[in-house]
Amino acid sequence: MIKRIGNAEIQATHKATCHCGQVILELDLPDGVVDPKRCNCSLCRRRGAVMGSVPLSGLRVLQGEQLLKQYRFNSQQACHFFCAECGVYTHHIRRIDPSQCAYNIGCLEGVNPYDLEAAVPVSDGAHHPQDKL
Repeated sequence: MIKRIGNAEIQATHKATCHCGQVILELDLPDGVVDPKRCNCSLCRRRGAVMGSVPLSGLRVLQGEQLLKQYRFNSQQACHFFCAECGVYTHHIRRIDPSQCAYNIGCLEGVNPYDLEAAVPVSDGAHHPQDKL
C-alpha cells in the first residue's frame, strides 16, 4: 500500500487527467496507489504505462467522455480508453476481471510514476489464458 509517492499524498478521492486536460477522471483511492503494475502484452509493452486498479464503481469520468475512444484487440474483452485529442491512455476495463478498471498512474495529478519504478512488477499479459491462439 502506498499513500505517499514522492512529495505527493494520495487522498481518498483523486483527480486524473489526460495530457490536454480535456478528459478528467475521479478515482476512489482510499488506500492510495495499491499494487502498481506494468503489463507485457503487445499493447501495454508499447504504451509503457504504470497502472493501478480500482473497482469500476471507483472511477468516474467527470469531463470529456465524448473524447474517449475505445480500443479492443485479441480476445476483445479488455476495453482500453484514450483521449482522441492528445492520445493519452487514461484507463481500461480489465479482461482478467471486468469488474475492475486499471488506470494510468501517470495521469494522477501530483503523482510521478517514476517514483514507483523499483517497486513495479510486470504482469505476464503476453501469455494470458484468454488470448486467441
